[in-house]
Amino acid sequence: MDIHQLVQNETEQLIQDRRYLHMNPELSFEETNTYAFILEQLNKLKHFNIREHVGEKGIVASISNHEGPSIALRADFDALPIQDQKDVPYKSKIDGVMHACGHDGHTSILLAVARILDNHFEHIHGTVVLLFQFGEELAPGGAEPMTHDGALEGVDRVYGNHLWSPFEVGAIHCKYDAMLASPDMFNITFQGKGGHGAHPDTAIDTIVAMATFITNIQTIVSRNVPPTSEAVLTIGKVTAGNAFNIISDKAQCTGTVRTFDPEVKSLVKQCLENELKGLSIAKGITYTLDYIDGYPAVINHNDCVDVIKRATERAGLPYETMEQQMIGEDFSYYLQHKPGAFFFTAAGNAAQNITAPHHHPLFDFDERAMNDALNVFLHILAEEGVL
Repeated sequence: MDIHQLVQNETEQLIQDRRYLHMNPELSFEETNTYAFILEQLNKLKHFNIREHVGEKGIVASISNHEGPSIALRADFDALPIQDQKDVPYKSKIDGVMHACGHDGHTSILLAVARILDNHFEHIHGTVVLLFQFGEELAPGGAEPMTHDGALEGVDRVYGNHLWSPFEVGAIHCKYDAMLASPDMFNITFQGKGGHGAHPDTAIDTIVAMATFITNIQTIVSRNVPPTSEAVLTIGKVTAGNAFNIISDKAQCTGTVRTFDPEVKSLVKQCLENELKGLSIAKGITYTLDYIDGYPAVINHNDCVDVIKRATERAGLPYETMEQQMIGEDFSYYLQHKPGAFFFTAAGNAAQNITAPHHHPLFDFDERAMNDALNVFLHILAEEGVL
């Protein structure tokens, strides 16, 4: 098989599929039309066994021929509640919803893999399982229910790709071991006693208590987390008060904790609790802490990273060792069940002003990156002995 030529042959269809999906995005757990589009494309193929409604809204398409390993590849297909502000022909047609993270590209790439495998069935030695996953952007996500519903049954290894606009197009980025963080969220409500701003002695000021809390927790990472461990603690939203001269009886804040080590996660959570307990004594407030565990950290299996490195070289692309990223991804659930690895395909283009970060109203990617990811996926299958 001339993989490079096969990839080139898919370019036009890749772009067509991606732009259709970009113009017709759907939010997490609401991907009815996207699901139907994927299923329609898969049903055109001759050699695939298609399993629907895996974990509720997922699709698992598998193709087998001869004896050999079973390798899974994954793509997600949900969009985000963001208004598309790009001035392009394929701008989202759905008000307030857009593919601002590249999932339209991921899905198009995996559909291209399916077409190529179906057209070259005789070259397959083993099984390829294609995981079309819903709901990655919104916890609890789609990966965990899909794995519980047998999506990885019989699979030996699993690989995933993410198009990544912060990296200039034309390279593959990956790393051994921990790659992406576990992204937790917390909501805290401070309850005090309201009163007139002219008589603070008669009230319990929750704004002052919350401000003290926010200031105090800035030392958790620097003074409680071991220096050799990684953690991020951020307050992203605060809410309190209704008027300039009223002491509010309630204040709320919301934030995120990002870690790689479950013990560090537990430590940060306990430190938050300790700060709140101290405030309740010092300031007289009561509180509720709603701590929501996010996806586990993405921990790559090193021998699978080696496969990605060799596949990248065979694809004629540079391989770059990336630093750990504090973002989260529910691909981690697959890696808890099977060996595998996740990689980033560089998709930015400064010369074309494709530089907006993910989850941004101007997000886009250089569509040539889809060819790169497709190329590497097929070479991964070749490295694993399936092609």
